[in-house]
Amino acid sequence: MNKVYSKIESITGSVITVRADGVKYNELAEITTRYGKSLAEVNKIDGDLVSLQVFAGGRGVSTGDEIRFLGHEMQVSFSDNLLGRIFSGSGEARDNGPALAENLVPIGGPSVNPSKRILANRMLRTGIPMIDMFNTLVVSQKLPIFSISGEPYNQLLARIAMQADADVIVLGGMGLKYDDFLFFKKTLEDGGSLSKTIMFMHTAADPTVECQKIPDLSLAVAEQFALQGKDVLVLLTDMTNYADSMKEIAITQEQVPSNRGYPGDLYSQLAARYEKAVDFADSGSVTILAVTTMPGDDVTHPVPDNTGYITEGQYYLKGGRIEPFGSLSRLKQNVNGKTRKDHRALMDAMIRLYSSYKDTVEKKSMGFMMSKWDEKLLKYGEQFEKKMMDLSVNISLEEALDLGWKILADCFDRSETGIKTELLDEFWPKTAE
Repeated sequence: MNKVYSKIESITGSVITVRADGVKYNELAEITTRYGKSLAEVNKIDGDLVSLQVFAGGRGVSTGDEIRFLGHEMQVSFSDNLLGRIFSGSGEARDNGPALAENLVPIGGPSVNPSKRILANRMLRTGIPMIDMFNTLVVSQKLPIFSISGEPYNQLLARIAMQADADVIVLGGMGLKYDDFLFFKKTLEDGGSLSKTIMFMHTAADPTVECQKIPDLSLAVAEQFALQGKDVLVLLTDMTNYADSMKEIAITQEQVPSNRGYPGDLYSQLAARYEKAVDFADSGSVTILAVTTMPGDDVTHPVPDNTGYITEGQYYLKGGRIEPFGSLSRLKQNVNGKTRKDHRALMDAMIRLYSSYKDTVEKKSMGFMMSKWDEKLLKYGEQFEKKMMDLSVNISLEEALDLGWKILADCFDRSETGIKTELLDEFWPKTAE
């Protein structure tokens, strides 16, 4: 029988304390106030003094309210009925659909046993050349999208959600503006991708504690689908908001702050979520792409800084484009050799020439005279940015490779590319000869 208590020791913001025994960390409780019932979660135990974070906030809570411990951690319903649905950070429906309570599974469990994992060796196609061709996303990879405020990172996530070659998309939003929430909903509906998408959405107006639950809810559901043999892509935005919610709760609990006020376990908390990425040896997979905004474009900020030690590279979004020099997929070499034999050579050549283009742009801005080679580089850079880097471009990897050859042939002679002769003989456009 669940224990019921009716004496609250203290109320500090949305955190209440009560004396109780036999209670576990992260256990859920139900509080009955004059405004109705609300969930709360145990987040600190000091002897028999138990602190709970109230989902609905501390407003309306009085010291005589009844608290009933539920005897379990937070759970989420899992079934195919989740597909096409939108839920809050407490797991409640926010799309006016029916509540789901069948097949409840716990959230926030441990990462997968390494013996059940296989080496990441399959490409996950997105239809975006700067990803597929230059920094290939690999199934079971965990990658952040580093971005400054104002960049179209949510638009990028929505495009990936619509175009990615995945069986199931799980989209987790944290601290979203309501406009962003509506944007995701409308874009996926109009794009016909909502039927394979599950959304867990937390807006800036929702309780802080729900923000912390979004990654766990998203990843718990993703893991269950992966165990059924599905390739699942988890898209999270924004992990900096997630970390900020951790900081807010830690301050309320008077924890000793670490770097810039964030709690000392920031790294382990981030790692526990990212490490959910997995390719099961005998089943499906979970791949994670997570937006991480950088306040003031500061990559040394605690959140992106800690993230970089956990993940396998990053995509760097700047100026509305995925920057080739700030971006890195450390696992791309696992798949580049299996796509098309010209992939690696063409990728390396195009990036090398784009780097030369950047140097030429700087020379031009300083008033240096432009040589014929410089003019070729300027023409190439303009085409590369327009046809390859523009995020609105939606083409397959094979089409992107063919387009890359056309751009090179339009701007350079064969001998100027630095590509092996045998590849030039096979792939150089015949019309350019």
